[in-house]
Amino acid sequence: MSTLKRMQNWGDRNHPVWLDFFRILLGLVLIWKGVAFYMNIGAFNTLMHNAHLGTAVGISMIAHFIILVHVLGGIAIALGTYTRTFCLINLPILIGAVFFINLSPLILRPYSELWLSVSVLIGLAIFIIEGNGILSVDNPKSLSA
Repeated sequence: MSTLKRMQNWGDRNHPVWLDFFRILLGLVLIWKGVAFYMNIGAFNTLMHNAHLGTAVGISMIAHFIILVHVLGGIAIALGTYTRTFCLINLPILIGAVFFINLSPLILRPYSELWLSVSVLIGLAIFIIEGNGILSVDNPKSLSA
């Protein structure tokens, strides 16, 4: 049996209920960050203003991809469907946010989002292992009375 399959089986057998509430909160935070990213798209417009056409198109595609993945992934993670898949898709975005965006010389400035990004990154890693849990759309036991 492969390591990944053993890890998935262990996560499915050992999933406490309180972790489902953390999964739902993680999904809501991803939705919130996706909407906030969309609301601040003007920052990308100024970045693209002086860029070459190819660079501007690339930046625009990345920005829209991040918004889409955060919102759709957040909804799926909160509902508990395809949790591992959407956590894996969101993982590179959060790694980029932690190591390239939030690690700056102004890291100790007030209201730094480094800790939020690190917390979400850790949450994604946990749910790659743990999976959906008991309170999820994919769990047939949670839908029955």
